[in-house]
Amino acid sequence: MRHWTEDVDREDADESMVRPFTITGGRTSPQQDDLTLITLVTTIPDPPSDPWHDPPRMQPEHRTLLDLCERPTAVAEVAASLSLPLHLTRILLSDLIASGRMRVLPQVPFTQAADSAALALLHAVRDGLRKI
Repeated sequence: MRHWTEDVDREDADESMVRPFTITGGRTSPQQDDLTLITLVTTIPDPPSDPWHDPPRMQPEHRTLLDLCERPTAVAEVAASLSLPLHLTRILLSDLIASGRMRVLPQVPFTQAADSAALALLHAVRDGLRKI
């Protein structure tokens, strides 16, 4: 099977191509609309076994996403790894989040993530720029 973005040559015309709308079942918008490029997602180790929580029509891309996101991974990284458009990746991720198989990690504000040395360096750079 070829990826939908690859060019089709005459000799490869027999191979099937998968269009993005077939992967998402025709859906064009994600269930969860707060997935940005830098949002971190990760797989939940023991997902619920309730059949009501299974993603609708789980695609091979869903399974690949579950494997890719065993460690916290940014949405942009996931899309690049799958070689799929970002919007399509967001739809697939939101399916898995809604099913309880993945979760979004909270973003840490810069002020909490920065240590005092890094903050002092930023202040020094700022002060130097003001002197120019």
